[in-house]
Amino acid sequence: MSRRRNAEKREVTADPRFNSTLVTQFINSVTRSGKKRLAENIFYSAVEMAGQRAGQDGLSVFKKAVDNVKPVLEVKSRRIGGANYQVPIEVSPERRTSLAIRWLINYARERTEKNMAEKLANEFVQAFKNEGGAVRKKIDTHKMAEANKAFAHFRY
Repeated sequence: MSRRRNAEKREVTADPRFNSTLVTQFINSVTRSGKKRLAENIFYSAVEMAGQRAGQDGLSVFKKAVDNVKPVLEVKSRRIGGANYQVPIEVSPERRTSLAIRWLINYARERTEKNMAEKLANEFVQAFKNEGGAVRKKIDTHKMAEANKAFAHFRY
């Protein structure tokens, strides 16, 4: 991390199909080895599948899934007087969405379905229903913060 200045936030352009910056951010996170077109195809087919499985609009299923995975609290390690404490802190809105996206993708990759579009679609549907690995990760993060709330006064 730079000690001089904070990094500038870059503007994310909206994707052409849904006109949403959240979709662009998700596609950029799915992208591997510069193959963005492949990531777009995977995402759009996953959204269609998720919409069919949930019986609703695919984009609304995706947005609700991301909202259900967003954490409110997390713990950060602080060294105070020779001891390390897990101090609970609130998560900024940008970090909430990036953590939710990261968790959805990671837990989708761990699934056993045939291709990535199916994995993502099933993870979206489960997160939409407040189930699945990404939601479990959020709950574990909140439990950890709740267990360490006695150290909240170390926050600065």
